[in-house]
Amino acid sequence: MMPRIQLLATGGTIASQETDKGLVPLTGAEGILDFMPSLKDRAAIKAKDVFMLDSSNIQPEEWQQLARAVLEAAKDAEGIVITHGTDTMAYTASALSFMLAGIRIPVVFTGSQLPLRHAYSDAPGNLREAFTMAASGRAGVFISFHHKVIYGTRAVKMRTLGFDAFDSINAPPVGVFDADGLHLAPEPKAPDINGIKDPLAIDPRVFLLKMMPGTDPEIFDHIIHAGYRGLVMEAFGLGGLHYIRRNLIEKLHSLSAAGIITLVTTQCLYEKADFTIYEVGRGMIRGGIYGAHDMTTEAAVTKLMWALGDLDERRHLLTQSLAHEMNTAVTGT
Repeated sequence: MMPRIQLLATGGTIASQETDKGLVPLTGAEGILDFMPSLKDRAAIKAKDVFMLDSSNIQPEEWQQLARAVLEAAKDAEGIVITHGTDTMAYTASALSFMLAGIRIPVVFTGSQLPLRHAYSDAPGNLREAFTMAASGRAGVFISFHHKVIYGTRAVKMRTLGFDAFDSINAPPVGVFDADGLHLAPEPKAPDINGIKDPLAIDPRVFLLKMMPGTDPEIFDHIIHAGYRGLVMEAFGLGGLHYIRRNLIEKLHSLSAAGIITLVTTQCLYEKADFTIYEVGRGMIRGGIYGAHDMTTEAAVTKLMWALGDLDERRHLLTQSLAHEMNTAVTGT
């Protein structure tokens, strides 16, 4: 019996067609299947359009809409493929990794760098591989792109033009494709996070701030006055901030006093943030300030939004790995 796979389309380059306004997402889920009839030889596929957007316009409200569509599809599907634009795919896949934590089937994002109908498009190969992953039985949220399968919380878009658009950061790929097909790494033990109330609840009031030499401490006042509830801060190296002349650490403590939760990550793409190492980092240790360890920025932002959806219940989960976003759980303060 062929596996039951649901295709959920959301737009993106893969669905785009040339118009007098430029590339516009116009090809829906049924159109994708019509263009790729061989997919129907490998799976019993249902197709649905969730929305049709350039991924630059996909925001937290769309994440919730898409998560609801996945939960509905999962009632009858053994795997789900989601076509999505590449620009914000890592954010969406990471957000759904938290919102759908504990899902028991594969949920696989894919897309392309060129439209499906382009003569040199990478879409057909990406679709075939995504459907293979969706039929694998490996539970979780993934991105399948250019012969790699990556955890949704570990993917970062690295290239604007190259077909090898995504890399797996601080974790090996879940799987790779070669001439022999899909090769999956051993499945790690899944975290036990049952009993989450309203798992789709999120709060988008999170600000992302990248440090640079000379950052004005007043930016933290603006964050408070603008009504943000969370901050993801990309610090220097292992987690350093300057405090001579422009005392960022003092202002960061004012955020904590105002009830704003801060996740501190690093501007370095690889390895971790650990602000217990240097003096400038240790000065940050205070209630409401947490280390993001080796999370990607996309994972840190979406996890904090998700945690703020029910902070009383989820605060303690900020320092636990829920969807493979951290290699090691760390203790927050």
